[in-house]
Amino acid sequence: MTDVRSPAVATPPGTAQIPGPEGRAARGGAVLRAGTSATLLPVAGLLIAFGLWWLVSRLELVHPAALPTPGSVLAAFVEKPAQMLEHTGTTTMEILIGFALSAAAGILIGLSLAASRTVERMFTPLLVAVNAVPKITLGPLLVVALGWGQRPILTMVFLLCFFPIVLATATGLTTTPADLAELVRSWNASWWQAFRKVRFPAALPQIFVGLKVAMPLAAIGAVIGEFQAGEGGLGYVIQQYAGIGDTATAWAAIMLVALVSIVLYSALVVVERFALPWVRETTSNR
Repeated sequence: MTDVRSPAVATPPGTAQIPGPEGRAARGGAVLRAGTSATLLPVAGLLIAFGLWWLVSRLELVHPAALPTPGSVLAAFVEKPAQMLEHTGTTTMEILIGFALSAAAGILIGLSLAASRTVERMFTPLLVAVNAVPKITLGPLLVVALGWGQRPILTMVFLLCFFPIVLATATGLTTTPADLAELVRSWNASWWQAFRKVRFPAALPQIFVGLKVAMPLAAIGAVIGEFQAGEGGLGYVIQQYAGIGDTATAWAAIMLVALVSIVLYSALVVVERFALPWVRETTSNR
């Protein structure tokens, strides 16, 4: 009896195979598990942190005047939600504006350093020196120079944020993979073509690292600026209520600063994933 078998159907090169029902189900299950993990694990970490906070305050390992209980902090927020949310909006706007200014200037400065070795050697020590100065010492000087209000606050945000962005941009643009650089040279591409098609896209993952480092620093800069020159904002609330001994309200403002930082950082991570979809496909996962 002759064994008749179906001939194998070859898949044309470059043609994507459509996964069967089992493959689609497995992929859907993996995506669901990843989404559940991304949601539940941060929540679990926050619950553990709040549990430790409650335990420390309950056992009075730290004086209650310095570390009130989570319940009293929540009650302080509930007593004045409109006021706290108004100050949260002020601080959030200062963070976003200052971060945007520092991102634009930082990327431009990083481009200048990467484009010219002379410029890099001339100005890198100056940038390092500016970054090394404790920014809180500049607060009174900024108030004298710029007056009260948002200008010294935005300047403080800028001073804290721009250096990581400059460093990440310059590093990304000067560490283009050798095979890509050789490919560009083989094409006889112009400087602009090489920059637009290869060097800048290859540097984007490193630039986003600098942006993600700078985002929490923007929140710190806004709060420091509000300590020195603020007429509103969460830093102003912390200073005012801590000064009269209402540490519960001060801690409520501190928690709101932390929450704003988490939300803005997470938003930046989402932007990175949409802007650089190839990174997750071309790098190893843990």
